[in-house]
Amino acid sequence: MFRTVKWCFITLFFYGVGFSQQDEQTSFYQYNGLMFNPATAGTEGGFSALVGTRNQWIGLKGAPASQFLSVHSPIPFKNMALGGHIISDRIGSRSRTTFFGDYSYSLRLGADKQLNFGLSAGGEQISINYTDLVAVDPTDPTYTAGFSKLKLNIGAGLFYQDKNWYAGFSVPRINESSITGTNGVLISGEYIKRHYYLTGGYTHAINSILDVKASTLVKVVANAPVSVDLNAGVEYMNNFSVGLLYRYNASIGFNFTYLLDSDLRFGYAFDFPVNGLVTAKTFGSHELMLLYSMNKKKNVGSPRYF
Repeated sequence: MFRTVKWCFITLFFYGVGFSQQDEQTSFYQYNGLMFNPATAGTEGGFSALVGTRNQWIGLKGAPASQFLSVHSPIPFKNMALGGHIISDRIGSRSRTTFFGDYSYSLRLGADKQLNFGLSAGGEQISINYTDLVAVDPTDPTYTAGFSKLKLNIGAGLFYQDKNWYAGFSVPRINESSITGTNGVLISGEYIKRHYYLTGGYTHAINSILDVKASTLVKVVANAPVSVDLNAGVEYMNNFSVGLLYRYNASIGFNFTYLLDSDLRFGYAFDFPVNGLVTAKTFGSHELMLLYSMNKKKNVGSPRYF
């Protein structure tokens, strides 16, 4: 039996896997669609690479920490694109590394209309290190064991984009599976659940230099509340943007991005809990993003620029 200074987060993880969202949180979902929808591969119009890091609930031990890497680009074969993404996530004594290759095929429905079909294949390595916990009996063999399991999976998605708006639907991991420890016993509540993603965005041009942008990301998983992210802000000449974000029954915050040069964009997001964690001693969640995009069609096609 274990007790630990991180008990609240271990409990959150093992309980939350069965009754809440499993997937990593991000406030820059509108820039990192490949993380949950393979159909967004190639939508930048050229080679694109994103790196990001998110530290959640700063000040609380065992809180989630995630890193993101995604790359994608159209390929010479007509209307096709390839990409790949890696996510590293840690919460308490559990760590998970997700890695997928992504493919998309585009149907041109008009000058500014496009429907993408996406497929992905890969897996995730899930590990639990029991030595991170404080054991009542250090000689307990479970304390020194720990385990690591690899689970392969596939995903699929659709993504439609028009001149001023886009919408997508995806299932990044289709196969559900249970995970057992080294002794063959099912880890309490630890299994891969199928998540469904809905996303959308709209841009309204106020004038030739100022745009208003809004976006949303909805995550649905069985036996859990629906997760809804809302983001709205303004962008000046595609060089600088600032916005407000709201995660339903979870957090509020802001984000901004700045174009460092013609192909490189920096972003920072901060959000603070408004649920039961509001009384905890936390300095909120912080996220950084760096996006390199050799965009060849900044005025049409891309969901970032429309």
